[in-house]
Amino acid sequence: MALSRLTAARHRLEAAMARTDMREWQIKRRERTRQLIELGGLVIKAGLVELADDDRATLYGAFLAVAAKLRSEERDSALALWKRKGKRAFESDVEQS
Repeated sequence: MALSRLTAARHRLEAAMARTDMREWQIKRRERTRQLIELGGLVIKAGLVELADDDRATLYGAFLAVAAKLRSEERDSALALWKRKGKRAFESDVEQS
């Protein structure tokens, strides 16, 4: 009985240590995970998932088209336009809240 309690306590301690582990690679992994979640949230917030019927190939194709535009000579104007639209959308979301 004492051995099983000791084993359970050791497992709890190991789990707590794993949650608070601050090794560099884990910090970078958590930062990347957070970034991916935030970017996915923007895809949903823009309504792209519903508009594309949750078709991953369609969404990926759209992202490739955006990337191609950013590699072209239209980069600066496209970035400026998209940034203005994005800021307005964020501001209207804040006002509606």
